[in-house]
Amino acid sequence: MAKIQPDEISSIIRKQISNYKKKFKIESIGTVFQIGDGIARIYGLNEAMAGELLEFADGTIGIALNLESRNVGAVMMGQGTNIQEGSIVRATGRIAQIPVGSDFLGRIVDPLARPIDGQGEILSEESRLLESSAPGIIARKSVFESLETGLVAIDSMIPIGKGQRELIIGDRQTGKTAIAVDTILNQKGKSVFCVYVAIGQKASSVAQVVSTLKKQGAMDYTIIVTATADTPATLQYLAPYTGATLAEYFMYRGQHTLVIYDDLSKQAQAYREMSLLLRRPPGREAFPGDVFYLHSRLLERAAKLNDQMGGGSMTALPIVETQEGDVSAYIPTNVISITDGQIFLSADIFNSGIRPAINIGISVSRVGSAAQSKAMKKVAGQLKLELAQFAELEAFSQFSSDLDQTTQNQLARGERLRELLKQPQASPLSLSEQVATIYAGTNGYIDNIPIEKIRSYLIGLRQFLVNTKYSETLEKTKTLDDETTANLLKQCVEDYSKKFRERITEM
Repeated sequence: MAKIQPDEISSIIRKQISNYKKKFKIESIGTVFQIGDGIARIYGLNEAMAGELLEFADGTIGIALNLESRNVGAVMMGQGTNIQEGSIVRATGRIAQIPVGSDFLGRIVDPLARPIDGQGEILSEESRLLESSAPGIIARKSVFESLETGLVAIDSMIPIGKGQRELIIGDRQTGKTAIAVDTILNQKGKSVFCVYVAIGQKASSVAQVVSTLKKQGAMDYTIIVTATADTPATLQYLAPYTGATLAEYFMYRGQHTLVIYDDLSKQAQAYREMSLLLRRPPGREAFPGDVFYLHSRLLERAAKLNDQMGGGSMTALPIVETQEGDVSAYIPTNVISITDGQIFLSADIFNSGIRPAINIGISVSRVGSAAQSKAMKKVAGQLKLELAQFAELEAFSQFSSDLDQTTQNQLARGERLRELLKQPQASPLSLSEQVATIYAGTNGYIDNIPIEKIRSYLIGLRQFLVNTKYSETLEKTKTLDDETTANLLKQCVEDYSKKFRERITEM
């Protein structure tokens, strides 16, 4: 039996010591001492950061929102039914972030960017912080490019530019979502990526929007983020930030994006629920004091970047629901003060059969004609003026039965112009069609047509203009100069009006 040599043993030990690599991991661990209503109070996480992701024993993820002297208040992003008092909580050291990328186009995801459309995982090599800071003043450029909605009433009188924030506000069931969806449909073939965020909506309503987008081939350039009414308040609060983060990926690559938040009233309600459960002091209408910051830090992320930053843009169309048309309530006034204008939808106008039900009087775009093409600018000025005069005359004429001929003519034209602004859902119009429609109205071509025939006249006119030299030239140049396009347009409208009048007289 061979003897073990001491030198041999010591050399083996030395070798082991020299190869030893010390590996240790420091974890910040706390204990749940109170749990309920989706809120956990945790003792021992003294190093936790605001907004840090926390991992509970059953795998549920939470976000640290209240950093108090003796405990941390966290909201859970799941049901967390297996979490009990005494459970261990680990601090991850990470602030909330989600994967981003072009593979998300055409997909439906939840507020944590996890796919929920049954089409498999979404591969992504990049992630972005949910709460990234907005571009600074130097990084921005003035809004100057038009983002066309395809709706005559908006593109002519309340124009929206790339990088603008335009609020859509009105009572429930007045067509707010319809305007947003029509705007998405109108971006087809225009290299604008769209993100539709549904917050606290019925699952059936979201399914309806998805169905419309699929039918019109708009899902190819759209991402849908949904937190339906049955999801926890935490996820409803996060959904808009997820939408903005997914859009920022494209914006910082020099591309144009459109984000729709439908709607921010529900996000504010979810945030109020979380804040009251966290025992934060309530303010006006029981909302927490920082509810303004909730929306301002979201909407400030919309921007038109300068050329050094790639020239990309993010246009935001937040939606806010009012009660009985009260725009002076807390959340509506907050969002109105943050945005660059609002499109106000009225229940009375909607019920009178005018769709989209836009109240032109109190709707405004603070970017104005800077976000309009030259062709639209040329025809829209006259339309605005005549509609404003008509609104005054209509109110005045209710008190008088004996009106002179000039007033009667103005009222007749005003009624026809109002008819001209009516547009069925999911049928956005191209720039050439809108310009021709407004031109025909403001230049007297529809003055002698009975009101009930206006719709068929306009449909016929648009069909008549398809593949004409006017349409090709206008879509290319976007200007309406006197020599070429205006003469072509005038000739087209006159030819069609003559044919239409002949058809009416035959009938």
